[in-house]
This record gives sequence, structure tokens and C-alpha cells, in this order.
Amino acid sequence: MLKEKAGVLAGQIWEVLNGNEGKTQKEIKKAAKIKADKDLFLGLGWLLREDKIETSEKNGELFFVLK
Repeated sequence: MLKEKAGVLAGQIWEVLNGNEGKTQKEIKKAAKIKADKDLFLGLGWLLREDKIETSEKNGELFFVLK
């Protein structure tokens, strides 16, 4: 069940990041309409594990971009 949820969340996040130069975790959470931080990080973790995104820190915030 949790694995399926992670995949769905990863898909939502991928859609948000697709076609732009990246977003902060707050921007992703808002655009993907993800309510809980744990769900956001579950989806981001999936994408990181699959080597689909890169992460960095900008102005003290986590920043994510598709590879």
C-alpha cells in the first residue's frame, strides 16, 4: 500500500517539475497539493532513488530539478 502511494506521489511531483527549471520543496508541495511533509518526502525519495531528480540547497531551502 505504501509503495503504491509513493509511486502516485512521485508522479504528482514529476508532473509539477516537468517543463520548468526546478522548484523548492514548498513550491512543489503547494503545486502538487500534497498536504503532509511526510508524503512530499516519500514521493521525493522515490524520485531520488530512481535517479530522476537532482537536489541542492538555495537560500536555505531544498531545491529540486528533473534530470
